[in-house]
Amino acid sequence: MAMGTKGKRDRQASLWVATGDLPRSAGHPFYERLNRLLDDAGCDVFVEGQCAPFYAATRGRPSLAPGRYFRRLLLGYFEGLDSERAIAWRAADSLSIRTFLDFGLHEAPPDHSTLSRTRRLIDLETHQAVFTWVLQRLADAQLVQGYTIGIDATTLEANAAMRSIVRRETGEGYDAWLTRLAEASGITTPTRAELARFDRTRKKKGSNDDWTHPNDPDAKITKMKDGRTHLAHKAEHAVDLETGAIVGITVQDADAGDTTSLVETLTVAADQLVEVAPTGLAEVVADKGYHSNQTLVEFADMGVRSYVSEPDRGRRNWTGQAAAKQAVYANRRRIRGVRGKRLLRQRGERLERPNAHLYETGGMRRVHLRGHPNILTRLLVQVCGFNLGLLLRQLSGVGTPRSLQGRTGAAFAAVIATLSRLWTRVWPAGPLETPDPPTSFAIDLMTGCHEHLSLDLRSGASTTGC
Repeated sequence: MAMGTKGKRDRQASLWVATGDLPRSAGHPFYERLNRLLDDAGCDVFVEGQCAPFYAATRGRPSLAPGRYFRRLLLGYFEGLDSERAIAWRAADSLSIRTFLDFGLHEAPPDHSTLSRTRRLIDLETHQAVFTWVLQRLADAQLVQGYTIGIDATTLEANAAMRSIVRRETGEGYDAWLTRLAEASGITTPTRAELARFDRTRKKKGSNDDWTHPNDPDAKITKMKDGRTHLAHKAEHAVDLETGAIVGITVQDADAGDTTSLVETLTVAADQLVEVAPTGLAEVVADKGYHSNQTLVEFADMGVRSYVSEPDRGRRNWTGQAAAKQAVYANRRRIRGVRGKRLLRQRGERLERPNAHLYETGGMRRVHLRGHPNILTRLLVQVCGFNLGLLLRQLSGVGTPRSLQGRTGAAFAAVIATLSRLWTRVWPAGPLETPDPPTSFAIDLMTGCHEHLSLDLRSGASTTGC
């Protein structure tokens, strides 16, 4: 075979190109199925009705349609894009996403500034209403039970640098404050080397009571999951442990203790479950960070059974704490039972895994927004994408466009394994004669089947035309 080379003259492009001849990726069938799901449920009609008060009734500049706005934010989860600028670039570059957003080839999707302006225009309550609407779709598909709820939290790196923090009482930066301390200790006109040496030797602690960020007061100094100290926010989720659906999410201060932030998250989840769940909240599962006497007593007063892992605190003194003793011992008895052990095992799958999907592969471990309400608007749509992925996985077996890429290879492997088992049953190898393996036969058959292999997204099954 001769090597092809690029000619000196550019090839003239075709004047007319049929849209059916355009290349299609694995994202096309996934986004087509997602669009069909949203259209059948009346998504655009609902969001346009919710967002109507934010737009002019008669005239105004051309805007981004609410249905397209929420679909673009869903791309952050499905495509793993962390910023709105990346979402706008991806929407302008991908043919499958253009189809998902209903943009023609001759139309230019709005840039990231339009997306950001629309997010600031639509209030937090509207985003919460869209989250409830998506949760209702899961409840209709029996994916929300609301009986057993798990609570878990994670830290999100803030869009703020530690070197930009200032003192709360004086407003001076870290370098100016350190220079003043060095001069007070006897170092006149300290150099940068002397300041660095002085900073290493002094006893220091970054306290949120003393320091803040001038542009993002909601960001708090805390230790991240990897051990780094950074300005961060705390995202806490309430998950239906029977199905894995996220039924509530809050954004709170990163330095807030788990036992403190639990109250707000559980309240938000309970309000959502009243709207969509057939049964009431009866059980709460959490890790040892949520274990405290006051928390367990409050669960007992609400009539909610707790399955909270208990840290090793040694022998305890219960003098004057009869209610706390009863609540702690009842929780200890439950977590040591068969059901308690099973729920605590499910905690790793149903509580820890959504954090990886939402923030690692979903691209939101570091936020590019500032302020808790602003971040929560983006997180609500991110969680909507996660919940829609659960619904699509039940309907078609595929929850993200990236998981669809390996389905063809998996289908080939399944057909080859089936052929091998049939060959062994029809022609078993005897002691005197062992037939040759059907290598060429299987390869020829698979080559013919490859042309007819397709994925039926409605049933989630792999079908062949052989």
